[in-house]
Amino acid sequence: MFDGPGRALILNDVSKPMPGAGQVLVRVRACGVCRTDLHVVDGDLSGAKPHVIPGHEIVGTIEILGQGVDGFAFGDRVGIAWLGYTCGQCVYCKSGRENLCDRARFTGYQLDGGYAEYTLVDARYCFHIHGDYSDAHAAPLLCAGLIGYRSLRMTGDGKRLGIYGFGAAGHIVAQIARHEGRDVYAFTRPGDISAQEFARSVGVVWAGGSDQAAPQELDAAIIFAPVGALLPTALRAVRKGGIVVCGGIHMSDIPSFPYDLLWGERTVTSVANLTRKDAEEFLALAPKVPVRTNIETYPLEQANQALSDLRDGRLQGAAVLIPS
Repeated sequence: MFDGPGRALILNDVSKPMPGAGQVLVRVRACGVCRTDLHVVDGDLSGAKPHVIPGHEIVGTIEILGQGVDGFAFGDRVGIAWLGYTCGQCVYCKSGRENLCDRARFTGYQLDGGYAEYTLVDARYCFHIHGDYSDAHAAPLLCAGLIGYRSLRMTGDGKRLGIYGFGAAGHIVAQIARHEGRDVYAFTRPGDISAQEFARSVGVVWAGGSDQAAPQELDAAIIFAPVGALLPTALRAVRKGGIVVCGGIHMSDIPSFPYDLLWGERTVTSVANLTRKDAEEFLALAPKVPVRTNIETYPLEQANQALSDLRDGRLQGAAVLIPS
């Protein structure tokens, strides 16, 4: 449970929630630890519900269905992602851009999430999990995979793709990009040899530090690391007409840079949240690639340790919490 910015999470006993109309109660089998959770806990993102239960990469089984729920049954294995509610009435919702809804609410931020044994979810924002993934290996697909997939789609169809920050999202996106016939160039923290070796293990054509120049001009780049200084770095790496996608929900301040880095019809864009359509497309695609997730599991009681390992760059791939 979140106890305020900059404080460690606290373990607490709460009553098992019961679903209302349109909701389902899910027994959590695994919950990924996302960098967004870290931004909430560290206070980089304001507006969290007081004492919210974090976690939005949730895989579990349905235990109770609320009135009026269709398309799911007791025992179904489902995934729960970041987007937990939209109004359905605004210009964004009505134009297929529900990820931009001003009244949206998010799992593990304004809605209790998956660092728990049970969680409630609006059934409309619940997804069937395809393929032969274990619960733990499926969990990172629910945000690292989904945001990575949306980021990749925003890069267009360029062949040479740079990825800045090669963690949970990066190693998933690289597999999809390779499946689509793209060459992937991975940029890690300077001097992080183990991260570069990890990137090569999933098939990138080149891996080096973010302080190194790309060996070829890139058609596009995705920045997953929350480091604003990487934006001008990525702009230097992409060709004229190229695109740089900022894939995180939070980034440190972007330093000033000369206009000639942007000139040449280069584009900078951000990715905000996800849509249910993204989830349906990606979760159907992942087992066909097949996407394989590299994970390290922790008991739920060690959530603070998992967050610390993520904060300090000690993970290759994704951390996943397992309720006892």
